[in-house]
Amino acid sequence: MQYALMIYAEPGHDEALSDAEHEAAYAEYSALADDARCVGAAQLQPAETATSVRVVGGRTLMTDGPFADTKEVLGGFCLVEAANLDEAIELAARIPAARLGGAVEVRPVVQR
Repeated sequence: MQYALMIYAEPGHDEALSDAEHEAAYAEYSALADDARCVGAAQLQPAETATSVRVVGGRTLMTDGPFADTKEVLGGFCLVEAANLDEAIELAARIPAARLGGAVEVRPVVQR
């Protein structure tokens, strides 16, 4: 089954890391991306570059920024193939943001 691992963190959360810590975290992200169970992964541009789109009454309305005004923003995602939720959680726990003050949302992907 496929699971989306959505990575949330406060903007600039990695600025407090030393160079060695930053390199180690980058290596962990790379290792996860190289894991055979990882179907795809991407880091997103900062939340300030987002545009939210809604269609109301047939009109397309656009708003600068992310959909929700929250402290943590979606910074990236991984799409993984895992046997079950426990395995997906094990992969999510390897994501540095999960231990650096952020969170990783694990959600099953609807199979079509």
